[in-house]
Amino acid sequence: TPPVQVIYCSVCTFPPEYCEFGSSFTRCKEWLKEEHPELFEKYYSEDALQARLGTISLEAQTKLEKDTAKKEAKAEAKANAELKKKMASQVIIKRIERTKRKHVTSIYGLDAFGIDLKKAAKQFASKFATGASVTKNPQGQDEVVVQGDVSDEVLEMIEQGVGVLKGIPEDNVEIVEDKKKK
Repeated sequence: TPPVQVIYCSVCTFPPEYCEFGSSFTRCKEWLKEEHPELFEKYYSEDALQARLGTISLEAQTKLEKDTAKKEAKAEAKANAELKKKMASQVIIKRIERTKRKHVTSIYGLDAFGIDLKKAAKQFASKFATGASVTKNPQGQDEVVVQGDVSDEVLEMIEQGVGVLKGIPEDNVEIVEDKKKK
């Protein structure tokens, strides 16, 4: 017997028969109607719905519809809040002077864009052939510290979206210079 081919929804990643348990049911139904009309007819046509709802009382049906609408609204609000937070976040590249001609570059704010800081540190270390690590700054935020004055190159990498640094808008990146007081 050949293996079973399972179709997964591109919206919620569940199989179509389980989309109703996800948080974006209406979008899943639209996707299914466009991509696989025969499955849409099987699960969500009037006859299929009547057969399934024949066992449920009217109150339970209205409650189910309300719960689904509430779930979808909540998921959409959460996605919008995440997007707003992402757009308001800043990535700050700070060039810090240590002694005489020694510098370190610290980059913080990357985690707001969903970037794994350890992977970013490893990418910076291999690119610049220096040490790079993830530490906490005095404000308690995680930051990537790269040895050497590489702030301009880091900015260039972020603008080009190299490796794990994809998805950071150029407008949200700022370079700051921190001089040591004598």
